[in-house]
Amino acid sequence: MPQLLLELFSEEIPARMQTDAARDLERMARERLKAAGFAPEAMRSFAGPRRLTLVVDDLPAAQADRGEERKGPRVGAPDAAIDGFLRSTGLAREQLVERGGVYFAQIARAGRTTADVIAEIVPDMVRQFPWPKSMKWGTGTLRWVRPLQRILCVFDGHVVAFNIDGIEAENFSEGHRFMGSKRPFTVRDFDDYAAKLAADFVVLDPAERKARILTGAIAVARAKGLELVEDEGLLDEVAGLAEWPVPLLGDMDPAFLDLPAEVIRTSMRTHQKYFTVRDPATGALAPHFIAVANIEAHDGGHLIAAGNARVLSARLNDARFFWDEDRKVPLADRLERLKGVTFHAKLGTMYERVERIEALAREIAPLVGADVELAAKAARLAKADLATGMVGEFPELQGVMGRYYAIEEGMAAEIADAIRDHYRPQGPSDAAPSAPVSIAVALADKLDTLVGFFAIDEKPTGSRDPFALRRAALGVIRIVLERKARFPLQVCLLEHGVRFFSTVLGHAARSTAAAEMASARASVDPRPGGVHIDVAKTGEITVSTTSWKLAAIIEFLADRLKVLLREQGKRHDLVDAVFALGDDDLVRIVARVDAIDAFLTSDDGANLLAGYKRATNILKAEEKKGALPSGPAERMPNAPPEENVLINALASVAPRVEADLAAEDFTAAMRALAALRAPVDGLFEHVLVNDPDEATRANRLRLLIQVRDLMGRVADFSLVAG
Repeated sequence: MPQLLLELFSEEIPARMQTDAARDLERMARERLKAAGFAPEAMRSFAGPRRLTLVVDDLPAAQADRGEERKGPRVGAPDAAIDGFLRSTGLAREQLVERGGVYFAQIARAGRTTADVIAEIVPDMVRQFPWPKSMKWGTGTLRWVRPLQRILCVFDGHVVAFNIDGIEAENFSEGHRFMGSKRPFTVRDFDDYAAKLAADFVVLDPAERKARILTGAIAVARAKGLELVEDEGLLDEVAGLAEWPVPLLGDMDPAFLDLPAEVIRTSMRTHQKYFTVRDPATGALAPHFIAVANIEAHDGGHLIAAGNARVLSARLNDARFFWDEDRKVPLADRLERLKGVTFHAKLGTMYERVERIEALAREIAPLVGADVELAAKAARLAKADLATGMVGEFPELQGVMGRYYAIEEGMAAEIADAIRDHYRPQGPSDAAPSAPVSIAVALADKLDTLVGFFAIDEKPTGSRDPFALRRAALGVIRIVLERKARFPLQVCLLEHGVRFFSTVLGHAARSTAAAEMASARASVDPRPGGVHIDVAKTGEITVSTTSWKLAAIIEFLADRLKVLLREQGKRHDLVDAVFALGDDDLVRIVARVDAIDAFLTSDDGANLLAGYKRATNILKAEEKKGALPSGPAERMPNAPPEENVLINALASVAPRVEADLAAEDFTAAMRALAALRAPVDGLFEHVLVNDPDEATRANRLRLLIQVRDLMGRVADFSLVAG
């Protein structure tokens, strides 16, 4: 069947936009073709430095004929209404169909040629393309990421005729800017197009460009006895910079190796897009780099590599200047500058944030086995490197440089490592901090972030998370679970929330000159209002839960935990069932979830859950009639044996469950509950709960309440599916 080939040829497209652009091109084409009645299966898109390409296979030559029925006015409606309907359909009155007292128009539409449809949808796609940034040039109205120069659009071997701001669709493309033939060439279909591009020094597929770069870089490094330091992010970016990538090995002045390795790598990566290499014997960086040229030079790339080396030396000289100057000022002396750095317009300065983190780190430290004073000092200095020249030039080195400067000042290793590690983990592949001091500071940093942004109602919505709160929440969860950190999360959040409002309220009062903040004391208000703050000279202010919602943060953490456990194959409803107990110890919560998950996969667990749900359904129905009976069930005269068996089983199982829960042996608690399976089954099989005798019925309801409440000590099984 016919094939559509589309190429949008422009000036250089930023590498960071190419992947999304290819995805958007394919998505927009699929949506518009589907709306036109096509259902393309084979569709591919490609992005490169100067072109976006789309190929759609197996399109029909034309749309199928279609029929459309439109509902009109009622029979007997005014003539004006009927005449208007006739004009909109192009039919005469005698062609209308009457059904149920209403006129209907049966309209037959002949299918259009696919080329005509394409000639409409491609200009619409181009004009509506969602570039993050775009520009307008010349005298036209078209906006594109860079000036659009040519449009190739071929269907079934023929040009699809249309015009966009003076750019006529054609069947021409061109190759490499420097190495190509410099002459446009005609194409018939995708195979012809791809072959001619390859012959004219253009690698169309970004995956192939990445493979060529990686293979070539490994080869040139190995030829020198070196090893490539692989960098997937840099590889993605460089693959978007060169249509014909050629890796070259360059030399770096060995004198720069006395700089921190992270500085060298970041300078190479950020400014020059170079890969670093190391000595495989020592693992240390080698005085060389790998650049990716967009041309095969006649001299093998020696002149290009030499030019790149000169530029790199200039960059590293700048880095050396920052390194030398930064070490002249102690980290502690840089804190004053943070008073002039706004963290967020509604959340005060970075200095105020540091004070909150320090206070919270003091509280968390003993709970995670960290030295309180070391944790407090590390927290106080954790953000100090934001005021250094090196971090100003390379923001991605925040924390890393703080560690180096702390070591230079002779600080304890625990403090230096915590300054670096408190940002971790920054993604799923990043390790969580493991040292107690680092854990305390990292948790304080992330919890302060969550409290602050939830307080000002900047919660994530859908895919929007500008302040990386999901990452902060997952960071808290990973640290706690991986390091088995045990601390009362809700208490920490509540106390920090009070502290947060004291700080931010003081900032607001000063900025508005409303009152002098002489002193403040905060306490938890037992009323439904939330956190109550009594501030001297400003009166009393109640910060309601609409401003700061502890429950919302806990719920957010629960959602993130569900995401994490779901990725591990766990059931999200079990997380809900455990969180419903009000427990905020994440380690204990996950242990419960694991034990319940294993229990419910057994026959005893599944059947006991069914019995639990049957019992709760009966109790819910009885509650609608009035209050349920209280107290434990008793052995009644002439009671069926199954009733007494369950009473005995509860008396035996309850102490075991309580002891196991106290010991946090949730697997053992599940085994103890399993002993209730047969007695519960026996009760429902042989005993009528809603006995006509009121006393008998009340006793049996008390028995069901005991079953419900005992199982409820482990989890809220009403939230468990099944």
